[in-house]
Amino acid sequence: MSGTSPSSIERRVEDLDSLAAILPIDRRDKLADLLTDADVETLRHLVNEGMGANTLRALTSDLGYLEAWSLAATGSPLPWPAPEALLLKFVAHHLWDTAKRENDADHGMPIVVDQVLRDGGFLRTVGPHAPDTVRRRLANWSTLTKWRGLDGAFASPALKSAIRLAVRAVPRPRRRKSAKAVTGDVLSQLLATCGGDSLRDIRDRAILMVAFASGGRRRSEIANLRKEQLTVEPPVTGEDGSPLPSLSIHLGRTKTSGADRDEVVYLTGRPVDALNAWLTAAKIDGGSMFRAIDRWGNVSGRALDPKAVNDIVKQRVKQAGLEVGEFSAHGLRSGYLTEAANRGIPLPEAMEQSRHRSVQVASIYYNNATRRSGRAARLL
Repeated sequence: MSGTSPSSIERRVEDLDSLAAILPIDRRDKLADLLTDADVETLRHLVNEGMGANTLRALTSDLGYLEAWSLAATGSPLPWPAPEALLLKFVAHHLWDTAKRENDADHGMPIVVDQVLRDGGFLRTVGPHAPDTVRRRLANWSTLTKWRGLDGAFASPALKSAIRLAVRAVPRPRRRKSAKAVTGDVLSQLLATCGGDSLRDIRDRAILMVAFASGGRRRSEIANLRKEQLTVEPPVTGEDGSPLPSLSIHLGRTKTSGADRDEVVYLTGRPVDALNAWLTAAKIDGGSMFRAIDRWGNVSGRALDPKAVNDIVKQRVKQAGLEVGEFSAHGLRSGYLTEAANRGIPLPEAMEQSRHRSVQVASIYYNNATRRSGRAARLL
């Protein structure tokens, strides 16, 4: 941001860094240069008010992107409120036809704007944005405008029409977050790759087992788990009569829960042993449970970034000899419900652990598992 003193930028870097435990932010140095003092104070207020970490992360990322795009596309910082013409320009730069672009270099986002955003690390994908991404960024832009006590043109008929027509002109097939579910057989193959006694193997084994057994937790929930969220429960009697260790995990507010609801899930048996083995090996008696490990085997004091959880899953998929592009961390979530369906566990019981609120969403995995092995698929 032109005209900003180095000292104020350094202060914003420190302010953003102080929020990292709650709000992991990549490219903090770049964001500190783009965001204003008021922007950072807004984020700090939202953290103090208890806004969900995922919501804050998305809002901060989108704000940084919008500021960078405005500078690249117009040469000026993001105006408040944004005029309708700028909103329409944003749509034109992000929703466009790849086929038309091949014959018209001026169609869509200008090459020079694309390159500036790519060089700054704000743009990684190739081609137009997903419509949902554009809608989310416009929604966050509108929210930030309202927080400033201003009115924007986000409800204008022209903007709504532009988005609707752009989406209709270039249909995009909906893709699942993870092409294949990490069911029990796949999970066993991944766990086999981390059966050693290195810190990395012990940590990754605990991550995989805890994420799956706790109902298919989201990668952000796994990355943000803290030791203080665990409660030791009385042992559970196993099928052979032996006592199994048990833990409860207090998730607090999640993506699908209410603001004041404390979501609780349970771990029993092997996942508890795997988690305890990691906490003991890493000497973690408080704070973030899953942390980075450097090349020398030192355990970081900070929590893993949610993206790192996805990277760990893909690394173990590769080591297991499976196709990396077919699996992701979300496959642990869909895999839990799919495996529950395969084992005949009632849907309501599985949803108690996965914490799905929508029967319609959760039942998709059950219906797919039943249809694949059911009589209707075996008429011949």
